[in-house]
Amino acid sequence: MEPNYSSLDPEERINKFLAVVSVLLGSASVCAGIVPIIGVIGGTISLIAGIRGRRSESNKLATFGIVVSAFALTVSVVYAIFVQIGKAGKP
Repeated sequence: MEPNYSSLDPEERINKFLAVVSVLLGSASVCAGIVPIIGVIGGTISLIAGIRGRRSESNKLATFGIVVSAFALTVSVVYAIFVQIGKAGKP
């Protein structure tokens, strides 16, 4: 049986939405990590959304969003470091 989302508390609906946004934006940020600034911005927004989303009943989904966004931030930062090392090595 599917829950009736229109009868949910507005804050609960927002927090469930943020949990889903956290997963989707975190996944997109992993892919966007090739451009480090976009990956860091997306990962940060996703992390904040996941933390806010943990206040809902979708606690597991929000936790997964936090993990994915932390991975996206890590990928972006590591890739940025490798790019800078590569630039410094060239004359």
